[in-house]
Amino acid sequence: MKVVYVGKVIIHTLLLIFLYQMGTWIHDFLNLTLPGSVIGMMLLFVLLSTGLVKPSWVDKGALLLVKHLPLFFIPATVGIISFLHLFAGSGIFLIAIIIVSTALVIVISGHVSQWLVRKKELKHD
Repeated sequence: MKVVYVGKVIIHTLLLIFLYQMGTWIHDFLNLTLPGSVIGMMLLFVLLSTGLVKPSWVDKGALLLVKHLPLFFIPATVGIISFLHLFAGSGIFLIAIIIVSTALVIVISGHVSQWLVRKKELKHD
């Protein structure tokens, strides 16, 4: 049973990696300014929306990646620390930008979530 679950996680993750790689290839081939990871996510969205890919084909791999998401920020944080001299003198502005953008994300996410819940409730009534 455990082997089947691990196999599903590996296959789901490989499918997500393949879509990411496709996005990167499209980015490189067309020389776009949009990052390959975003293109890959858009590909996944289109495939899920059209039903060509079922959510059950990627759910376990996506859950694993989301579960360990904070680990993916460690290299970026280390990279930023290498360039601290670029941020010298603008610390207060960076703090303000971080606070405002975080607040906007929280408020917008909350409104979108509430809108989706109300929409779902209306559909069931």
